Amino acid sequence: MTARTKVMKKPLRTLGDQSYLVELVKGLGLTLKHFFKGTQQMVANSYANPAEDPFAEGIATLEYPEVKRAYPERWRGVHRLTHREDGSPRCVACLCCSTACPAQCIYIKPAEYPAGDKRRGYERFPEEFVIDELRCIFCGYCVEACPCDAIRMDTGMHMTALDNRASFIFDKEKLMSIPSQHGEFKSENPRHEPGDPSHPGIDRLRGH
Repeated sequence: MTARTKVMKKPLRTLGDQSYLVELVKGLGLTLKHFFKGTQQMVANSYANPAEDPFAEGIATLEYPEVKRAYPERWRGVHRLTHREDGSPRCVACLCCSTACPAQCIYIKPAEYPAGDKRRGYERFPEEFVIDELRCIFCGYCVEACPCDAIRMDTGMHMTALDNRASFIFDKEKLMSIPSQHGEFKSENPRHEPGDPSHPGIDRLRGH
């Protein structure tokens, strides 16, 4: 059986196609179009509100850091530790977050509550809680693994450039001093912990 061969004709290119002059003019025209459009919008709007998102107006360039893009609610930013009603961290030092962390950037030193405290023998607290933000890959696994909603990434802050490594090491005091993007230090989820009158489960006082 003889194979059939189909001969393709070479496309004809004009002198303009070979010189790329037409495409060069098209590219420059598109660039100038966006340049003048963005300049006109930026002159008309001073962006007095940093939370305003200029991307909605079609501008692809921001005057950072004076102008910042508004991050979505589920955007993963710098970590924080949430507070209880008494100001203590919600963390019970269960080590779930440090175990789930693929970058191994979380270090927790558990400790027992002092004698006489109702939580002694029932739960622990973190004597040390350290996150190396340089090693963190911001995957959010620590937030998903935490059973107490103690660690969150809803600060709306991204890691900025610093001039020394020590500034990237966040200890417990640093993590507890960072609020959420809404200014809250507590958890923004409605939670009922053991010991609270509204807690529906079993705790130490109610028995099994």
